Amino acid sequence: MNWITPLFLSALFINLLIEVWLNIKNQFHIGKNREQVPEDFTEIVSLEAHQKAADYSRAKLQLGRLGLFYDAAIIWFMTLGGGFQSIYSIWLQSGLETQWLEVAFLLSTLWVLSILHLPFAILSTFKIEAEFGFNKTTPMKFITDLLKQWLLILALGLPLIWVVLSIMTNYIEQAWWFYTWVVWMSFQLIIMWAYPKWIAPIFNKFTPLEDEEMKTRITQLLERTGFESNGIFVMDGSSRSGHGNAYFTGMGKNKRIVFFDTLLETLTAEEVEAVLAHELGHFKHGHIRKRLIEGTVYSLIGLALLGWLIQLPEFYAGLGMQDQSPAIALLLFMTAVPVMFFFMGPIGAMKSRKHEFEADSFAAEHVGAEHLISALLKMYRDNASTLTPDPLYSAYHDSHPPAKIRIDHLKSLLSKQDNSQ
Repeated sequence: MNWITPLFLSALFINLLIEVWLNIKNQFHIGKNREQVPEDFTEIVSLEAHQKAADYSRAKLQLGRLGLFYDAAIIWFMTLGGGFQSIYSIWLQSGLETQWLEVAFLLSTLWVLSILHLPFAILSTFKIEAEFGFNKTTPMKFITDLLKQWLLILALGLPLIWVVLSIMTNYIEQAWWFYTWVVWMSFQLIIMWAYPKWIAPIFNKFTPLEDEEMKTRITQLLERTGFESNGIFVMDGSSRSGHGNAYFTGMGKNKRIVFFDTLLETLTAEEVEAVLAHELGHFKHGHIRKRLIEGTVYSLIGLALLGWLIQLPEFYAGLGMQDQSPAIALLLFMTAVPVMFFFMGPIGAMKSRKHEFEADSFAAEHVGAEHLISALLKMYRDNASTLTPDPLYSAYHDSHPPAKIRIDHLKSLLSKQDNSQ
């Protein structure tokens, strides 16, 4: 057993132990607070709605806990259990030219992994989401979406993988990892630019916002904040789920503002404006740009690390592979990195929560904190978001601050606004 194996197994076990402990801790904490609505939410969230959110959260945690063990078992089976090696051995017998063999191995392995995770997607959609009244997806639509995803991955992934493997093969003695990084970042930027206009419509229908009052408010907000977009659209989120949300997507002149139709059904024009102002706050504070830069740096460091590991026979053997190739190295790296660097997750969540506070402050400044407060309260209620997560679980996982902390922050901003007038 080389040094890679114990390091990998230790990280896998520690991550599983922490996740299961936090999962159970959160489930008990939510259950303990199930019988009473927190004081700040009693005016808009009924006890029945609060209990529904608690039960919904606990059901997701139970399924998630089972998924933690399942995912760990799959990772072990595919690496040290010989799963990846078995798939590669099958393709070795195919007689394909080496480059096509490598591409086929990667794509087929990703397909097998998606199949293995399919049972949990089905349980989540057709059991938990349906039980709590959120699922609007039919089995046929679920299958259609899945086929679309696979075809999209094939259409985009095949040329990308081909180019990357060509670089790794032809420049293996040079800085192949740098050239690969350039290709990967270029691909990401193209996808970000193309997503709103050409990719998202494959799965959902987008129609221009027709509400004139809302459109006027939004247009004035965009003018005040200096934000340019390629349109304001409503997405048919209700065709798949009862959850509501809003976001902006794309880059350059291809940016779009998108509202779920489910969100527009429950929020007033002022509240919709406040939700959008929050999203614009992310843009104005440079959060998207900062995350993109961070991702760019991490990608470069990661590929440089792979450039070192790919030369080590123990890297392959330590993760259950007898054969060595660029495609195998890529797959093992994509599998091992999330396991070995699981501790980066809480750091990313902490940064994200900081960004949410900054975006809330931006919305409070330009629209008023009271409208964002009322919008958030309705969204917590309608999406059955728990109001009482375990503090430690939330600090470790959540990209958004807990409901009470976030509302308290907005109320403090509202108080400052009132005192300044």
